[in-house]
Amino acid sequence: MRERVDRLLDTAMEAARVAALIHRDASRRGGERWVNEKTTSSDFVSDVDIAAQEAAMAVIATRHPHHAILAEEDGGGRDGAPGTAYTWLVDPLDGTTNFLHGHPFHAASVAVWDGREPVAAAVHAQALGKVWTAARERGAFENGSRIHVSRTVRLDRFLLGTGFPFKAHDAMGPYLRELDRALRHTSGVRRTGAAAIDLAYVANGILDGFWESRLAPWDFGAGILLVTEAGGVVERIEGGALDTTAGSVIAANSAQRLKGLRQVIRPAPPAR
Repeated sequence: MRERVDRLLDTAMEAARVAALIHRDASRRGGERWVNEKTTSSDFVSDVDIAAQEAAMAVIATRHPHHAILAEEDGGGRDGAPGTAYTWLVDPLDGTTNFLHGHPFHAASVAVWDGREPVAAAVHAQALGKVWTAARERGAFENGSRIHVSRTVRLDRFLLGTGFPFKAHDAMGPYLRELDRALRHTSGVRRTGAAAIDLAYVANGILDGFWESRLAPWDFGAGILLVTEAGGVVERIEGGALDTTAGSVIAANSAQRLKGLRQVIRPAPPAR
């Protein structure tokens, strides 16, 4: 089993690395990028997303031809062989809008799940010079050094990460109410525009917690393993464990703090 996990982690790292090389080379070339809108006027796909996805998927397909793949861009889905337990979640360029504007907060995120739990993960943020990795029951690492969640106890001293529901404007009203409560009950809220990096920052203790109401599985597939292997907790905002379906995500440095953070974000209705 250990050899299997080692091989899966090595694949996740290599797939994220080759995708990040695409990001780097495209940044160095500069010039206009091929860009299309996807769901809204603020949701983009570029030639870099497509090239990075193809590069990452080629690594996975070569090494694990029987595994399923779930990737963000069109053409990124692949059914696995009958009976396979493994599904790869690939975000070839998390933070596309950031990348297109030269903002350094973007990354390649690759994870493999066995059934309903992540096994190995890598997040490669080449512009930041950071590579985060994790494997089940092996811990989480940043550039090869072990990382841990913060030790912040008081919610009023929490620094939170979040993401705006930019693909679903109908969710903006409820989210703004959540943001208002978070700002009033913590020490601050930050938004990077890349959920994989937000969750890595919870894992390394820069952020004490994170929440976002609507994320795709490739957005959080790697990040939640980073957080849990660093000692933190990740769940759905409404309660329950995450799986490989889209939905809400809330993370904190401990189960007790997550419970308190959930009450800040979405307080329980008063008893009748």
